[in-house]
Amino acid sequence: MNGGAINAWLDGELAGCSLADERLTKRLRKVLGQLGSDMGQSIPLVCQDWANAKAAYRFFSNERISEADILAGHLQSTRDRTAATDGPVLVLHDTTEFSYRREKPEAIGITKAINSGRDKAGRLRSHTVCGILMHSSLAVTTAGLPLGLAAIKFWTRKKFTGTAALKKKINPTRVPIEKKESIRWLDNLKQSTELLSDPGRCLHIGDRESDIYELFCTAQEVGTHFLVRTCVDRLAGDGDHTIADEMDEVAVKGLHRIEVRDSNGDPDQAVLEIRYRKIRVLPPIGKQKRYPALTLTVIHAEERGTPKNRKKIDWKLITDLPVQSRNEAIEKLDWYALRWKIEVFHKILKSGCRAEEAKLRTAQRRSRLSGSRLPEPAPIHRTIRLPRERWRVAPSADR
Repeated sequence: MNGGAINAWLDGELAGCSLADERLTKRLRKVLGQLGSDMGQSIPLVCQDWANAKAAYRFFSNERISEADILAGHLQSTRDRTAATDGPVLVLHDTTEFSYRREKPEAIGITKAINSGRDKAGRLRSHTVCGILMHSSLAVTTAGLPLGLAAIKFWTRKKFTGTAALKKKINPTRVPIEKKESIRWLDNLKQSTELLSDPGRCLHIGDRESDIYELFCTAQEVGTHFLVRTCVDRLAGDGDHTIADEMDEVAVKGLHRIEVRDSNGDPDQAVLEIRYRKIRVLPPIGKQKRYPALTLTVIHAEERGTPKNRKKIDWKLITDLPVQSRNEAIEKLDWYALRWKIEVFHKILKSGCRAEEAKLRTAQRRSRLSGSRLPEPAPIHRTIRLPRERWRVAPSADR
């Protein structure tokens, strides 16, 4: 991107940004211009001299600035770009970790502990991973055009210390959602829906980690929609059977042929059997007094036969949207497949922007820098992706 393009982009992205005073706003614009001029390089390199580098470090250390302040202009631009488009808006949600090596990891935070094998005495060893977590919500059109972030959340595991121990004492489904990291899914759903100001137009999409009953209820409360991949076989009907029991009774409603690549990267084809049904879904037993039963649509897409050199395709989705035909079911599968774009976005932050190579010492400074390094929303070639497999719709007689 040349200098003129960077300046034009900055003008648009910062139009709705106002920091504590005008000097900080001007400094933000300058820092963004410097980072954007050579994306992924270190602060001293892009600043070119020590005076500018020192000013940038002071900016990221300023306690009067938060990542929310830095991203305010971008979020407003996302809302404006969304308002200028027609049709449904897909809000893709996902979580990623930024890992760092620090002599004092407590300044950044701990994300997890990893098994390091055994020592000479045969005792298990482990080491902690230093870093922060980011949960982001990316708005895209149904054609896959990125519109920008609609919500973002940074945190460290210290905030939820004790939750894992609590789950060992009682059933995890009885732990209030407010005490779990899972609350991030609800927070971002509400924040992104409020930002885009048109709940009925939004469809929130998440992977199996977002299969949370509280998320379904929250979407209903704010008047928006969701489409998530399921990992829980929930109680259904009157509670005497499960979703899987009902779906076993559903006949194949149609076929869908797609092109995929196997584990060697060679092209292959798969024929998916499509099933769908509207089902009365119950909350977990421990939460049935707090949450109501919901009428949702379950979609199953399972590959015929057993393929060679790749994992069999088996998708189970759940949504509050109606599905009354094979084409409507395939439409929802195509929309869910666009979820891969947010993983591409996270990959860009880590590889292109080199977000994990920054040398800032604290989590607060790191999150401010990550907010400043968000790349410009730009079209990403429309690719539909299954886990570990790329796929796209292929013309066929069964369509």
